[in-house]
Amino acid sequence: MPDQPDQGRPNILLICTDQQRFDTLKAYGNTEIDTPNLDRLAAQSAVYENCYVQAPVCAPSRASLMSGQYVHNHGLYANGVQMPTGTRLLPQALAEAGYDCGLIGKWHLDACFAGRTEEKSPGFRVWQWAHDPYRGSSENAYHRWLSVAHPDVYEDVLGKRRDDPNRGKTAGVGGSPIDVVPTEAHYSHWVGEETVRYLTGSRPPEEPFFLIANFFDPHHSFGAPKEYRDRYRPDQLSRPNTVDGELADKPPILTEASERSYGGHAPGYRDYSADDLQEIKASYYAMVSLIDDEVGRILDTLDAEGLADDTMVIFTSDHGEMLGDHQLMLKGPMMYDCAIKVPLLIRMPGRIPAGTVISELVEWIDLTATLTEVAEAELPACQGMSLLGLADGSTTGHRGWALSEYRNSGHPYDPPVHTTMVRRGDIKIVTHHGQPSSSRERTGELYDLAADPQELINLWDRPDSAGLRAEMTELTLDVLVATEDRSQPRKAFW
Repeated sequence: MPDQPDQGRPNILLICTDQQRFDTLKAYGNTEIDTPNLDRLAAQSAVYENCYVQAPVCAPSRASLMSGQYVHNHGLYANGVQMPTGTRLLPQALAEAGYDCGLIGKWHLDACFAGRTEEKSPGFRVWQWAHDPYRGSSENAYHRWLSVAHPDVYEDVLGKRRDDPNRGKTAGVGGSPIDVVPTEAHYSHWVGEETVRYLTGSRPPEEPFFLIANFFDPHHSFGAPKEYRDRYRPDQLSRPNTVDGELADKPPILTEASERSYGGHAPGYRDYSADDLQEIKASYYAMVSLIDDEVGRILDTLDAEGLADDTMVIFTSDHGEMLGDHQLMLKGPMMYDCAIKVPLLIRMPGRIPAGTVISELVEWIDLTATLTEVAEAELPACQGMSLLGLADGSTTGHRGWALSEYRNSGHPYDPPVHTTMVRRGDIKIVTHHGQPSSSRERTGELYDLAADPQELINLWDRPDSAGLRAEMTELTLDVLVATEDRSQPRKAFW
């Protein structure tokens, strides 16, 4: 008989990718990409069509998911910033509720540059940490596995060729050597292998589990094993979503980022030819297809182990990728949907009807609230709203808006760049803050997604949109006040 979670609480398997746009699954309408396993999962799940992350870069977004708080509250405002000591996070809460907690892959709630290694976070029993596949800390679990399972590959890409000029580059065409190793030695395959190993033997059968499988791809640099890259023909893929002169009436930082990404630390859109951009898209899709196959293996393992009916499966990503759209690459102070809207699939047999589609605006911290609800765990500072009611039909409506923040959060700009996005209904406003937060000019973006779903037409400075801009600016102020952390109890009137 298959092992059953205690007290009727489900196992929880959180599968998270890095830098995957919402529109890179056939289930989200992309007819160019090959994702049969994720489409299978989507058919069995609730598909959330409008899930927004709380930041367009890795660490602040991941900190929001693990804390359940908005960026302006949890304190990890930028990559390279440590999560404040003592912050109560999701794994600790679930472990205290009786869950066996494990991590495989990326975590990124602390600095991970120049050989830095993150320490195991409270609550985890299993800690298979590997920030990325590139040369870094000796504590990188993927590197240790690779050196034993595929020593020739390890020596080739991290040994003899460690000084290869392409190794570890932040972006580019074709990837670096570690990105294009054979599938059986690839980082994404390692995440799948370790997840399967956990499910088939290394978990305590008497406890429910909370396992996070964090894939690094489809992050740049843009490369994939040949068998996956060969699935796609660049000339048959759609071209970037943009029009000539698109950035002329948009905030100046977008033109700056178009010229050089990452505050000047990586090539910009204008550094690539049209053919280069198509090659990058093909490689990006190839990385997604590799992950799709690994997800398929994981789902098959749940079936084979008799765990599928008792396991809540979530698939999502920490933020998106510009991929040439709007004449931009990678990520940064951009609040386009391709940067901050992510896939979110939740499968929960017996609770969520298969094939449910949710169109309401939801946020990544709502996933945090959902997990604490099903696990019967306590995370008092969580600001999210459970998603289960929307999925099972027991509730209608949600908060009605979504918030995402960037506080010079990626490679820093000088002067700093601070942007705040609020979407309500089909209207999205992005405030590019000026004095006193930055010496940059205060400007912004305003889009009507019903009339302009591709976000090509900026209404910010149009006289006939002045009233709408004022209304959304006022809403932004109200949202920021509404989302302040007031979780500390008030003991008395004075």
